[in-house]
Parts: sequence; C-alpha cells; structure tokens
Amino acid sequence: MRSWLQRFMYGRYGQDDLSRFMIILALIFSVLSIFTKWVLLNSLGMVLIFLIAFRMFSRNTTARAQENYGYLRMRGKVIQFFKNIKLRLSQRNTHRFYRCPSCKQQLRVPRGKGLITIRCPKCKTSFEKKT
Repeated sequence: MRSWLQRFMYGRYGQDDLSRFMIILALIFSVLSIFTKWVLLNSLGMVLIFLIAFRMFSRNTTARAQENYGYLRMRGKVIQFFKNIKLRLSQRNTHRFYRCPSCKQQLRVPRGKGLITIRCPKCKTSFEKKT
C-alpha cells in the first residue's frame, strides 16, 4: 500500500508552508460558517481545499515553488513588521524614533539629550530634532 502511494506522489509537488496556511484558513472559514450560518464562508473553505489538492498533486513543481516563495516573502515581511512594532514599544521609554527626511530611513536616538543633530547613516543627511 505504501509503495503505491509513493509511486503515485513521485514527481508531484506535495505539501509546503502555503498549503499548511491554506488548510488552517479553510478550517477557520468552515468553523465560522457553522456559527454564523454564512454559506459564503463554507464555499470559500471548499475552494481553498480544492486549491490545496491541486497544488499537492501538481507536477509543475517550479510554479508551485514560486508560489510558496512568494508566500514566504510576504509572511516574512508581516513578521518583521510586528517585530519592529514590538521593538519600538519595548524601547519607547529610552529612545525616540525618527525618519530621515530624504531617504525615510528609520533612526533611533536616545531620549533626554535636548536639541541634537542627527546624521543618517544611509544617506549622510544631517537634521536637527529635539529628543
């Protein structure tokens, strides 16, 4: 039995991070449709399940890998965004955060220094701010 499944899946894409995310999303839609009685949520869950099956059994591994890579890049940006928020919240008592007026680079300077000249390390622009 196991060798039959291995032969069947040979050359097919299988499961990846995007598929796992879609499975969780489909389950959430299905559970929400039970409590809200919205048929649309259940339908979206079923569409996601069909997409998951299509991706898993697909032989076009290059296209599926590119889709997964795009998902991982987007997930990384979202994770980094929340890490930045967490960092800013943890340092809000000791530091101020400014943006460079020319290149928009985020800069961190210590609080309580009065009027200081800040020099952007990226574009070398200098500007004055009160901390």
